[in-house]
Formats: sequence, structure tokens, C-alpha cells
Amino acid sequence: MRSGRLVAPMSALPAWLCRPRDTLPDPEDLPWYVAPLPTRLEDVGLRLVWPVVLANVLGTLFGFWYYVPQLSVEPTALWVFVPDSPVATLFVACSLALWARGRGGEWVHALAFYGCLILGLWTPYVLLVFREGFSYLPLPMYAFLCCSHLAMAVEAFVIQRYAEFPVRAVSIALAWYGCNLLLDYFVPVLGTPHHTFVPPESVGYAVGSFLGQSLLSGPVVHPPDAHALAAAGAVTVTLLATFLALSTRVAKLRARRAD
Repeated sequence: MRSGRLVAPMSALPAWLCRPRDTLPDPEDLPWYVAPLPTRLEDVGLRLVWPVVLANVLGTLFGFWYYVPQLSVEPTALWVFVPDSPVATLFVACSLALWARGRGGEWVHALAFYGCLILGLWTPYVLLVFREGFSYLPLPMYAFLCCSHLAMAVEAFVIQRYAEFPVRAVSIALAWYGCNLLLDYFVPVLGTPHHTFVPPESVGYAVGSFLGQSLLSGPVVHPPDAHALAAAGAVTVTLLATFLALSTRVAKLRARRAD
């Protein structure tokens, strides 16, 4: 059973910043594994939808800046598949904005769910598995990367409040992230695999800088053991996202039939 709606008073905030409580979709009686967040946390995220959208847009901009070194050695034709986390935060910003404006976009909601769950869990996994290799990062940056990506996974479970996850929308999301998975680890169309750099990998040398980030040149070397560990995590979270999206769809249909 879902907990009742208990939301901390936010009446002091202007209406354009904090949506009225009665504009939120009612929580449904869904299994805990597809709706694990307390209802009050879901409510806060949806009431503060525009600040959350802004936070994700800023995260997207930071993410593209963070990926500058890798983009500098990847084929331009595949850039759209490289900066996975900023693309995911862009998807969720669009998803929340569409919901707040009362517009459709189930395929955007599904892409946002997949992206936030996959990258929200894969990145902390990689940070832990390769923690010694990430020792070059200052502790505040390491903590920020871990916590901000876990927050993305939390966001994924807010989407179920307003999304339906029809099979067609889930198919689009699975096709996008399935293609991304193949290009990242298994079938690199141009050059080497395109997944986010992990510490055991190496690139030739720096050839300049852009906005404070290094521009690189030279081949990317993917040690097989490190590559396999990164791939195992990515495959696992992609399968998990598919299971949860379809399980949410089934649970919503059952809950409505029961009513």
C-alpha cells in the first residue's frame, strides 16, 4: 500500500514556483518495487517541478562540459550517443516540463525513465568498481558525481506518477538505449567502443583545451577486463529499466481494473 499524501507546507512560495497540491496526479496503489519513494517526496518533486527542471538543465550543461575531453576523440557522427548522463537529464527536464504544461509525450517520459535509472545507477557502480582509478578526482567532485547520479535514479521513480508507460513508448526507449548499449560496448560502428571513459582506459595525449577541459588526440585503449565490468553494469541496469517500466504499466492497469 502507498503511504498517504503528507506534504510539508510550501504555501509561502509563489504559485509559479510551487504548484498547488490539488493539481498533482493522485498516487496509485502500486507495488513497492515500481513506486518505492514516499508519496510526500513524490509530491515535493512534482510541486517544485520548475526548479527541478532548471536543476536538470543546469546538470545537462555541466554534463556536456564534463564530456568535452571524450567528445574531442569520438567521431562527430556519434556524439549524440556519447554524453549519456547529460542526455538523460535533458530527457527528464523535457518530461517534467511536458507534464507541467499538460501536454502528451509518453515516449519522452519513457526515455527519461530509462535514462535516469540507467545512468543514475551505472555511474555510482563504476565509481565504486574503479574507485582507486578515480583517485585523481577531488573528493568533493567524486561525491558530487555519485550523489547527483543517485538523485537521477530517484527522479526516475517520480515519473510513474504521471506516465503510463505504454508498450510503444517503452519500445522507443528500449530501442534508443539498446542501440546506445550496442555502440558503447559491443558493435562500435566508428572507431572504438563509445562508453564513458573509465580510469583503466587511456588516450594518447592532450592537444589543447576548451572551457577548461582538455582536448585529446590518439587512440582510446579499452582494457578487456575493465570494459567487461563496465558492460556488465550497463546491461544489468538496462534490463532492470525494461522490467520496471513494463511492470509499472501492468500494475497501473491492474490497479484501475480493481477500482
